[in-house]
Amino acid sequence: MDGKVTIEEHFALPDTLGPGSSELHRRLQDFDGERIELMDKCGIAFAILSLNGPSVQAQTKTAEAIDMAQRANDLLAEEITKRPERLGGFAALPMQEPDAAIRELERAVGELGLLGANVNGFSETNGANSPLYYDQPEYRPFWATVDKLQVPFYLHPRNPFFDQIPSFEGHPWLTYASWAYALETAMHALRLICSGLFDDHPQLQMVLGHLGERIPFDLWRADNCLQRNPKGMPAKRTLRAYMQTNVHVSTSGQFHDPPLHLTIKEMGIKRVLFSIDYPYESMEQGSNWFDEAELSDEERLAIGRTNALSLFRLELK
Repeated sequence: MDGKVTIEEHFALPDTLGPGSSELHRRLQDFDGERIELMDKCGIAFAILSLNGPSVQAQTKTAEAIDMAQRANDLLAEEITKRPERLGGFAALPMQEPDAAIRELERAVGELGLLGANVNGFSETNGANSPLYYDQPEYRPFWATVDKLQVPFYLHPRNPFFDQIPSFEGHPWLTYASWAYALETAMHALRLICSGLFDDHPQLQMVLGHLGERIPFDLWRADNCLQRNPKGMPAKRTLRAYMQTNVHVSTSGQFHDPPLHLTIKEMGIKRVLFSIDYPYESMEQGSNWFDEAELSDEERLAIGRTNALSLFRLELK
């Protein structure tokens, strides 16, 4: 399929490259060379880029988080101006301080023209092992700003603090994308949903990668348990209701038909968007899978293009 739009693709600053091969580092810092060539080869018309993780969220000093977010957003906006017909961007945000996050989001959207925010999980402050989750009351003004600006918020994974989860000890193969990312991100997303956030802001839209970080698989069971005993949960509706009205999911790093079909069935076709997770995943692999996935032409067009055009209010040729 030509004309695809993809929404979870990454770039890096020199000081956010982190561990990885020289090839990965090169691709993270490339905007208009091989990245565009691969997009052309794979039938991708437009890509929304975001800063790699955990980056800003891992800064324990708020001033450094603010500086990194500003530098990332300025660089991204500058690169987008060179190819606005091919690239868009998500803002990095210093969530360590809600007021600072509000100011940067307003600047990034209002002045730089970025399309929303991509935040790499919980943030840190006051030293290590002090995770900040965004369902806390002090973040409600931030969410009100996201709602006011009418832009999506992409909750991207990061590793949990493993010393707080002893079951990971001695099992490094279960860290990062193989298991820990989904575990951590699903919990954070569910905290936001269960907090009543979307009751207060029914138009707010959150995006999750990797076909929903495994939440769609357990929707029935979770709702069945909570309907019997909600245990004081603030949210007024079922998890399924919020997933079908306030959450979108992308195919990033989930290039397999069965989970795609389950997610469509649980959430509805309009809630699913195509993505790769480049350069951590192969653009060729993800595109080839999607182009051959068991979908009708109408479904492929919706997931591959028109759902993103609608969510991000894009006008592409």
